[in-house]
Amino acid sequence: MLKHFLSAGDLSRTEAEALLERAARLKAEWHAAGRGAHPELPLRGRTLALVFEKPSLRTRVAFEAGMTQLGGHGSYLSANDIDMGGRESVPDVARNLSRWVQAIAARVFRHATVETLARHASVPVINALSDREHPCQALADMLTLREHFGRLQGLRLAYVGDGNNVCHSLMLLGAALGVSVAVGCPPDYRPDQEILDLAERVAAANDATITVSASPAEAAAGADAVYTDVWASMGQEHEAARRRPAFQPYQVNAALMAEASPRAVFMHCLPVHRGEEVTAEVVDGARSVIFEQAENRLHVQKALILTLLGL
Repeated sequence: MLKHFLSAGDLSRTEAEALLERAARLKAEWHAAGRGAHPELPLRGRTLALVFEKPSLRTRVAFEAGMTQLGGHGSYLSANDIDMGGRESVPDVARNLSRWVQAIAARVFRHATVETLARHASVPVINALSDREHPCQALADMLTLREHFGRLQGLRLAYVGDGNNVCHSLMLLGAALGVSVAVGCPPDYRPDQEILDLAERVAAANDATITVSASPAEAAAGADAVYTDVWASMGQEHEAARRRPAFQPYQVNAALMAEASPRAVFMHCLPVHRGEEVTAEVVDGARSVIFEQAENRLHVQKALILTLLGL
């Protein structure tokens, strides 16, 4: 049974497919109920601690709204509230929260922080983003692809840009679900080699491939989806000017989308910088599914919480 969710690689194919199926059911129920509360309120009396070192729109609201819709409560704790590793040690934060809440979602800078929380917590810990991975986002992305194409096995996803935390989680989860992921990135910004090696092994077992090249056109060729992210992630703003020349050839625009399949969709985890990593023409065009991805954060996170709590 899944105890924590720190990495997209924590999920077997069976577990990932079950989570997506549950999320799809929860989404259908939510829309059928007029986008209101779940009639059974399975999380009544339960609290999720939201430990956030970084600010957030989608992650925070999707977790808080999801808890409310299921009858529970989300308790938001910013860096100013806790100052993990400063005013209070990470293990002590984990031990304290475990006495009061039923689960913890942590949005942190260092992946080691969420690992330490999980090591010392007696309740489930969810990685709501770290410098290494963004696994909840990858779940929402796979649900979006599943809805759009009716399947996941055999799809080809092109990720163009920085080989960052989003890229890592997409490779790992795509590999588990039979989605081939082709990464096009500058040579100095390749994904982590350890994660790449693991994704390649998992993909081979699921009739998929993971490839990395320096060519955005090569990555996008024939793809069912073209995905990008900002060139400088939160905490890297000071690197933006230095990164821009390296990433400019990796902008997703009409020419790059033309390399993909005619049915290809455009994906982005948001927030987006129009005119930088993607043109407004693409991000606001008919092939963009960015807001479907954003909505699906709500549904996969609800499914994840219920699964981790054994409900």
